[in-house]
Amino acid sequence: MQHLNYNHLYYFWMVQSKGSVAKAAEALCLTPQTVTGQIRALEDRLGGALFKRVGRQLEPTDLGELVYRYADKMFNLSYELLDILNYRKDAAMLFEVGIADALSKALSSRVLLSVLPTDGTMRLACYEATHESLMTRLREHKLDMILSDCAGESLKYPEILSKKLGECGVSFFSAREYSKPFPACLEQDKLLIPGKRTSLGQQLHRWFAEKNLTVSILGEFDDAAMMKAFGFFGQGIFVAPSIYRQDILGHGMRLLGETLDVREEYHVMFAERMIQHPAVKRLLETDFIDLFGGFDSQVQKF
Repeated sequence: MQHLNYNHLYYFWMVQSKGSVAKAAEALCLTPQTVTGQIRALEDRLGGALFKRVGRQLEPTDLGELVYRYADKMFNLSYELLDILNYRKDAAMLFEVGIADALSKALSSRVLLSVLPTDGTMRLACYEATHESLMTRLREHKLDMILSDCAGESLKYPEILSKKLGECGVSFFSAREYSKPFPACLEQDKLLIPGKRTSLGQQLHRWFAEKNLTVSILGEFDDAAMMKAFGFFGQGIFVAPSIYRQDILGHGMRLLGETLDVREEYHVMFAERMIQHPAVKRLLETDFIDLFGGFDSQVQKF
């Protein structure tokens, strides 16, 4: 074999990575028929089938798995090269970070500010979305790192590394007073809580059940800032990380109670190739114990 068409190889790699011809064609801005034809041309060149149909799904053959292992290394390395070239393109190194929309914005910004140089040699670009969407972008090399409230999905992908930065308990606040003590008072008003898709939202639902609380939920929010805004307008009881207690009380809210049985966690996830990125390296070496213990004066200013 004297020549291999790398476009054909790339189309095959995209199909296997995306899970279907249709999804790969959409990402490549091509028709499914074109992608299928290119893969058939590659199969003819390699002398064997790369996919087999199992039910309605395409699965790689033994040859397909072998080719994919090499293609995955090749194209991941090419993305790494593009990243390096992009970093060198501007005077300031680009640092693209995804932030899960369920996380507190003040704490997220404090984590990032702690690792950014002050000499202007790095330029930060932040993207906010769901954890699932950010993981997809990270695996497609469209992000350098993500901050999220969970790390479980990263365990599915050996090329993605993760580290838990810290955690803190949560407190409940309201503009009103209630006759019952905490946590029974949570049954006396509508609740504003994180959505069930978030780790914090799932923990709260379990905690309500464990405490035998019959609660009435007015709204579930993926955006923590929006949830707090509704609470500030007196629309019900809302939850927030306990480290923001003083800031929230300063807005005229009342503290109803705190629990350590429900915790907001912060995880950082990044591709293995990014471990030498200056900002990622600095973040992994930073101790955030004061930040998550509520002793960081910068966070209390928000």
